[in-house]
Amino acid sequence: MNRSTTRGRVLVFAGSGLVALFVLLTVSLTTGEMRIPAATALRALVGLGDAGDVLVVQQFRAPRSVAAIVGGAGLGVAGCVLQRLFRNPLASPDVMGITGGASLGAVALIAAGASQTLIPLGALGGGLLAALLLGVFAWGSGLAVTRLVLTGLAVQAALAAAVNLLIVRFPAELAGSALQWTTGSVYGRTWTEVWGAGGAMVLALAAAFVLHRRLAVLDLGDDSAGALGLNTATARLHLLVLAVVLASLAAALAGPVTFVALAVPHIVRFVTGPPTAVSLALAGLTGAALLLASDLVVQHLLPIEGLPVGAVTATLGAPWLLVLMFRQSSPVKRSHA
Repeated sequence: MNRSTTRGRVLVFAGSGLVALFVLLTVSLTTGEMRIPAATALRALVGLGDAGDVLVVQQFRAPRSVAAIVGGAGLGVAGCVLQRLFRNPLASPDVMGITGGASLGAVALIAAGASQTLIPLGALGGGLLAALLLGVFAWGSGLAVTRLVLTGLAVQAALAAAVNLLIVRFPAELAGSALQWTTGSVYGRTWTEVWGAGGAMVLALAAAFVLHRRLAVLDLGDDSAGALGLNTATARLHLLVLAVVLASLAAALAGPVTFVALAVPHIVRFVTGPPTAVSLALAGLTGAALLLASDLVVQHLLPIEGLPVGAVTATLGAPWLLVLMFRQSSPVKRSHA
């Protein structure tokens, strides 16, 4: 694929993604128990029009939609960074233990009877705890890729077991709430939660673009990166912490949603080819559209009410993971960006 063809595909993909995201956002603001015309909903979004429409759009639908968009963007970029960092197409926050940490932090606060507004902070703290455990157990190997992946699997399993133990010991009314959160949901998000985690997410996404040069050098391999003067262990640690922060902030907004961080890098790589800084932007755009679309499916297309968005993404993720594992076991050699 030559450069002009790649550039054309990137432009088409980016344009299509932006249009799709705008359409999905419009649908999310206009549909529900009270249907609102698109023009009216968009005016209500900026505070114009009937007070009832403004209340429904600004206080109920918009925070949920923005949480899905921002959370999806963070998951997409986090997955892209992890897969390039470990040179493994199966790397994701689920595999590295970040999801387990976020779940443990949130469920612990639910068990303690904390306010709903504090649960996202628990998710962020749990994700950072998982990163700390990962770093402590893998540091002795100089943060070697294989050691990190194996340690991440062990950390994820241990944290998931702790979450299950807490849920089993919950009173029945708390267990239902905990189970819904640990599946992933953007239901009931408020502007306080969105502005807090969303503002931090913007900073983390900006940091991802700043650190992209280090990621690009690591793509060459540790020997080549070291020959170019890069401290590979330090660079890998910085990028790992960045991915953890992105995934934890996404979990703070949407819960530990699966599949998005795993699938998005593959979709973007299929379109754009070798990874670049543009790939990170497209990963964020794709993740945002995918999570918002999944939430709309949960709200309007499924016959069962009250399902969390993670139910849709997990259903999509299981066959996707099987396909990836089958491709990994194929004798045909494939490159992994």
